[in-house]
Amino acid sequence: EDESEEEPKLKYERLSNGVTEILQKDAASCMTVHEKFLALGTHYGKVYLLDVQGNITQKFDVSPVKINQISLDESGEHMGVCSEDGKVQVFGLYSAEEFHETFDCPIKIVAVHPHFVRSHFKQFVTGGKKLLLYERGWMNRWKPSVLHEGEGNIRNIKWRGHLIAWANNMGVKILDMISKQRITNVPRDDISLRPDMYPCSLCWKDNLTLIIGWGNSVKICSVKERHASEMRDLPNRYVEIVFQFDTEFYISGLAPLCDQLVILSYVKEISEKTEVECCARPRLDIVQPLPESCEEISSDALTVRGFQENECRDYHLEYSEGESLFYIISPRDVVVAKERDQDDHIDWLLEKKKYEEALMAAEISQKTVKKHKILDIGLAYINHLVEKGEYDLAARKCQKILGKNTELWEFEVYKFKEIGQLKAISRYLPRRDPILKPLIYEMVLHEFLESDYEGFATLIKEWPGDLYNNTIIVQAVVDHLKKDPQNRTLLRTLAELYTYDQRYGRALEIYLTLRHKDVFQLIHKHNLFSSIRDKIVLLMDFDSEKAVDMLLDNEDKISIDRVVEELENRPELQHVYLHKLFKRDHHKGQRYHEKQISLYAEYDRPNLLPFLRDSTHCPLEKALEICQQRNFVEETVYLLSRMGNSRSALKMIMEELQDVDKAIEFAKEQDDGELWEDLILYSIDKPPFITGLLNNIGTHVDPILLIHRIKEGMEIPNLRDSLVKILQDYNLQILLREGCKKILVADSLSLLKKMHRTQMKGVLVDEENICESCLSPILPSDASKSFNVVVFHCRHMFHKECLPVSNTVSSVQFCNICSAKHRGPGSTILEMKK
Repeated sequence: EDESEEEPKLKYERLSNGVTEILQKDAASCMTVHEKFLALGTHYGKVYLLDVQGNITQKFDVSPVKINQISLDESGEHMGVCSEDGKVQVFGLYSAEEFHETFDCPIKIVAVHPHFVRSHFKQFVTGGKKLLLYERGWMNRWKPSVLHEGEGNIRNIKWRGHLIAWANNMGVKILDMISKQRITNVPRDDISLRPDMYPCSLCWKDNLTLIIGWGNSVKICSVKERHASEMRDLPNRYVEIVFQFDTEFYISGLAPLCDQLVILSYVKEISEKTEVECCARPRLDIVQPLPESCEEISSDALTVRGFQENECRDYHLEYSEGESLFYIISPRDVVVAKERDQDDHIDWLLEKKKYEEALMAAEISQKTVKKHKILDIGLAYINHLVEKGEYDLAARKCQKILGKNTELWEFEVYKFKEIGQLKAISRYLPRRDPILKPLIYEMVLHEFLESDYEGFATLIKEWPGDLYNNTIIVQAVVDHLKKDPQNRTLLRTLAELYTYDQRYGRALEIYLTLRHKDVFQLIHKHNLFSSIRDKIVLLMDFDSEKAVDMLLDNEDKISIDRVVEELENRPELQHVYLHKLFKRDHHKGQRYHEKQISLYAEYDRPNLLPFLRDSTHCPLEKALEICQQRNFVEETVYLLSRMGNSRSALKMIMEELQDVDKAIEFAKEQDDGELWEDLILYSIDKPPFITGLLNNIGTHVDPILLIHRIKEGMEIPNLRDSLVKILQDYNLQILLREGCKKILVADSLSLLKKMHRTQMKGVLVDEENICESCLSPILPSDASKSFNVVVFHCRHMFHKECLPVSNTVSSVQFCNICSAKHRGPGSTILEMKK
């Protein structure tokens, strides 16, 4: 057999049972395949009907000599048989209908009409020296007629539909039974081959496609209708060769397989021992026809019984159209070739140890696979990987293959333990649905505990605590810690085990000892605030930021007073806590503000001044005392100014800090004339201070006051620049004032013009308006009478006689509703008379 990696397309088995018994005493000469049964002819003139397993169902003694051909109609109810002694028989298998004829020459071939079962198709043809057509006519008599003669013996006939194809010594002909016309002649290529030794193979693929194999040449012919315009005296059909190619060996049989061809080849080879040409094993090839060549899809050498003695004419290829079954007939053997199904494909993959592909194929085709189970393939795959030493991959595949089968999981775990590879399977053990026995998980943990502390810690972290007996594992860890009490990995793992066991106090102690980052998470998760009341200092030493945040977030569980008390001996930590508390809320820790003054002074001076500014509860006298003791000038200045002693604060700035800019800034903040006077008096004998004042005082105090007080002859640095700056500032102020004045005048004028335009507009007076004084209509009912009306810009209207008499010299009147004293919108604009 071919040992290549390419998977075969077909599988083979011998047809046994009754066939084996027949071929022990006789030799097969021909066979015909029907979908219901097989018909086998022998060299001793017997015809056997067989089932598809090769069991004999019926036997016919037809002749004492070789059976040349058996023909069946499509129904399988009628059989035609011819033999070497010239006998031809056509009879019904299930009826008494029968025809006998004996010729004077061997009849090599017979073919009954495909629809012989029908009364008007009672026809068959025979092939000897002539192609004879027998038709049953009047009174059930059979009438022979010659269809063709004169070109040698006819050795093969194939009848399909209304077309008969036959082969003689000259080539292949096709006859149209409807028109009784011969429509083609396909000559044979190699005339040097004896037609009796290398017979022609014919096969209809369908009603219009004929496949011809002769020698080493293959032709595929298509029967086509001729166009009416081309008819003339020609047949109405013609044949076109669509594919033609040569093969490496001599053809013994042909059969179609979808759009491919199955070719049975007779092979000769040179013997290595004798160097003489001898018969080799026949080959069954599957090829893909191309226009002028073919592509080999698969090729199998067949070991048939007695192949060394067979000739090309001894082999035949028959096929069952509906089932893709191919029968290779030789004198001593009948081999059945079938298309390989998915089970065969998986068998081949397993044979080649391609377990991954086999598993995938079984999963894809699990509904159609009958022989194999996915689980069995998977287990074989795992064993194969273990044998190759690929333990990690084998363990990984267990997840997919073993699924939820706990028994198989436990079996595989013990198998991995036997080969010392528990670590490999540990990562893939199921943790939920299913859950294995606790012993399995404990066994794996003990394996890691003995050799790999880090791996042990990882499993404890990843595995849920209910998979194993926690007490047993805790005790095992404790025993190991006796040998290595400072091992941080074991301590950390023990803390996690205590946590699983809800012994949070012990876990917390270990975490604090290790200064482990999970300590705060543990406290929050399990609400361990009652357990940390006496461990606040440890927490603060570990991570003061996180500890303070946690304590402040949980004031209801650990009070501020308790925390301050616990930190009494660690003032630096006490300060961190109180500072964070003050940042969150200025009033919560007000009782500790006095204490905080000292803490800020000692540990955090940069934040002392902001604290003094923001706190409303710290005693100023105490703060001033501490700041003066520590000579904190800025803080002292702020406290003095806050206590109302601005002059002392200014003096301290001048004397202690000697910072004229700060002094000027302080004077600006206080905005007190006396402070400016003190600042000028202090600075008058200090030239640098005078320069600073000249540069900054111009916008707050008249510079002349300072300049007049400067002693004559005093040398002042950058005096000229300072005076120039004063003049520039003065000019700038004058310009700003003038600019503002221009803007003001322009705006006033614009508004005045707008008001004037508005007041110049007319005011509608009609019957609906009333006098605001007497409340009667403003216009008289009799329009012919004279009347006087006064209308103000405020739209109030009066009869002139209803207005009060003005006591002023001015003749201008005002609306007594809107304005009594000042001229404004209510001044008169219109006096109507008639």
